[in-house]
Amino acid sequence: MKRFLIRLLVCTCVWAGHRAGAETVLAPNPLRAFGDHIADVVEQVLPSVVVIRTEAIRYHLGRDFFFGQLYRIPERTEGQGSGVIISRDGHVLTSNHVVDRARQIEVVLDDGRVFPGELVGGDPHTDLAVVRIVTDDPSPTFLPIEFGNSDKVRVGEVVIAIGSPYNLHGTVTMGIVSQKGRVIGMLPYEDFIQTQAPINPGNSGGPLVDADGRMVGINAAIHRGGARAAGNIGIGFAVPANLAMRVARSVMDTGTIEHPWIGVLMQIVDDGVGVEEVFRDSPAESAGIQRGDVITHVNGRPITSPLEVRRAVFQHTEDAAVQVSVNRNGERKDLYVELETMPDFDLLHR
Repeated sequence: MKRFLIRLLVCTCVWAGHRAGAETVLAPNPLRAFGDHIADVVEQVLPSVVVIRTEAIRYHLGRDFFFGQLYRIPERTEGQGSGVIISRDGHVLTSNHVVDRARQIEVVLDDGRVFPGELVGGDPHTDLAVVRIVTDDPSPTFLPIEFGNSDKVRVGEVVIAIGSPYNLHGTVTMGIVSQKGRVIGMLPYEDFIQTQAPINPGNSGGPLVDADGRMVGINAAIHRGGARAAGNIGIGFAVPANLAMRVARSVMDTGTIEHPWIGVLMQIVDDGVGVEEVFRDSPAESAGIQRGDVITHVNGRPITSPLEVRRAVFQHTEDAAVQVSVNRNGERKDLYVELETMPDFDLLHR
């Protein structure tokens, strides 16, 4: 009996020691910590994200059955997208296609309040627009989102998309930055952030934020993966926040934005950027740039892609001049191009 009690005491001490040791070395749950942080970020950002409802009159063609005459039939349409508050006085950044030709705009806040919206201005070249919340409050204090530096966004870092796809207000999705500087042929000026965070119809105009809740992009488009694909396939595109805020500030100051351009179609070649076409009466034509030239430098900086040419040009005002160095039949030529305002989107396809 005495020997049994001694063994029982030893076993109890060992078990207690293991239990005490387990309690002292128990590590925090990293998944729980990560989830709590993401939830905190969403809670911080949601009050700055809005729903934008629109009403527009669009026309489709009809034909008179007896006389064959064409006429336009008006049709009332309703739309919805997302937006993000960027100033305390109620300016909202969104996608231009969300509010394009809208006769009536409503802005719905995260807390359910509904305000009339007024279009300040839009930019079809970058598919961005600014709407102002109309309120009787002489000193409104809406909660603007915090801005991030999209130039410093890294491929692979975690990002969060917030918006209202399919009328589901305040939807939150998460993914990573898949790539930067994407050109997909949708707009005259493109520099998209590609993201794996699921984006669907209705997300347009909502923010893409980093792990600290800072806006790094405006969700703009998705790749559907062909006619048989349904919904999002993990390939979404957002306008970088630095570009979006530059456009927004110009729209807020002047009601519009004018983009500089040189007037060429470009393609990547082995030793630079090939000039595929020179638009008639364009700055490039006036400067002497020719089809078949290879652009190697802009203002002395080496160029390897059409996107780098557009970025270099877009950093200047419409009345500035840039030096464009081209390789023509093995000979370098330094040409000075006096920039002009980019014409309407439709003119680029004539």
